[in-house]
Amino acid sequence: MPLPHLLGILIVAAPALLVAILGISSLINRPLSEVWISRLVQSTMVFGILASLTILGIMLIGDERRIPIELGHLVALEFPGYSDTLSAADHAHRLLYHFSFKLEFDRLSVPFVILTFVLCGTIGAFADKYMHRESGFNRFFMLYAIFVLGMVLTSLAGTIETLFSGWELVGLSSTLLVAFFQERPNPCRNGLRVWVVYRLSDAGLLLAALLLHHLSGEGDFDRLMGIGVWPEGVATLPPGQALTVGLLLLVAVAGKSALIPFSGWLPRAMEGPTPSSAVFYGALSVHLGAFLLLRISPLIALSGLLALCVIALGLSTAMLASVTGRVQTDIKSSLSFAALTQVGLIVAEIGILAWLSPRIGWPKLMYIPLIHILGHGCFRTLQFVRAPTLLHDYRVLENAIGGRLVVVSPSWLGSRWSDSLYRFALQRGYLDLFLQKYLVSPFLGGLTWCDTQERRLTARLNGQTPPVPPSVPTEQPERL
Repeated sequence: MPLPHLLGILIVAAPALLVAILGISSLINRPLSEVWISRLVQSTMVFGILASLTILGIMLIGDERRIPIELGHLVALEFPGYSDTLSAADHAHRLLYHFSFKLEFDRLSVPFVILTFVLCGTIGAFADKYMHRESGFNRFFMLYAIFVLGMVLTSLAGTIETLFSGWELVGLSSTLLVAFFQERPNPCRNGLRVWVVYRLSDAGLLLAALLLHHLSGEGDFDRLMGIGVWPEGVATLPPGQALTVGLLLLVAVAGKSALIPFSGWLPRAMEGPTPSSAVFYGALSVHLGAFLLLRISPLIALSGLLALCVIALGLSTAMLASVTGRVQTDIKSSLSFAALTQVGLIVAEIGILAWLSPRIGWPKLMYIPLIHILGHGCFRTLQFVRAPTLLHDYRVLENAIGGRLVVVSPSWLGSRWSDSLYRFALQRGYLDLFLQKYLVSPFLGGLTWCDTQERRLTARLNGQTPPVPPSVPTEQPERL
């Protein structure tokens, strides 16, 4: 086996082994000590960084733009009679649906997986001290290991099925860490809210995967890109199909990266421990949507309407987050909206450059949003990690001067417009209310109606009187 292939498999196997060790020790009720957990985590991160840098060096020295690693088909389905309709030239692609596990090392995935190991290693060292003597120390690092495995799989995914498996691991670990402090109701409530948004995001990604299989018979990104490697790839789908697939993927991107209208879950995710907030919602997880857009950038280039939707979604999210972040009363929520502002700008950059670069013959312009992601992830991680000590420094300074540090910014708007904008920002753009009224309530109403009809049908079949649904009072009861 060539050295790059061996290293590529070990990069995924290292965090998977960490998950297995921490998980098995927890299942048999023999959790490892804090010292051993810290050593295992740091050893895994160091090995991942060194292996990723070695592959990057091999690619640069050998001038290789892409190293695919095929790990075989997980599922292969062939419908009866389907192969009879194919010509001899298409006989090699007789499978209508086949789900393959494939890793892809290229100029996009390698920098992102290096960023994953660097930031996760930094946060792992920080969390070792931050979570010291915490009752959920082992549980935190178990979920942390699942997150690392999900990020590595997503970063190196060569097929949409591999990406979906990593996408799910990231969502599961992130949600459970939001609800990490189970003894309080708010973390559990906000964790459930984040989980629901992630389900909507996953539904968009799953529908896009099914559509890709219907159109091309597989979900391989190389087949989707058609000609060339990232960022020079040219997709071969017709513009109409590219628009449909792209819009479904845009729903997945909006949910995972907290773009409009799903921005409300990001400040709720700050209920988790500070280390998870730093690496998940400030650095890595919130950038997964932008990473997916970079991966499908040749698809965006085919449809001007799709590019326009990406640009509009990114700019509107950046404007909303910029306004909303200025009125937050806690530092983690303020930092989360600051991160969302930059994520919105990155998404807008991808939409603009994906449409522009193939038309002016400069495909390397797509490295600009990638560099923006790498720099912003490192910077925002530092800010989140520094946040607790920053608050301590502010208290020391306020005690020294004997007063509060208040900065009053003059408003160029009138009093009426300033108050309206303040209420709009304080309510976070009324996005939660909008989703509750136009998405959640109709959905629950439909389920309630189905339940009522099922109960009535069951009662009739059993020869019973159909139950009368409880009526909602339209008037206020009189006071006694």
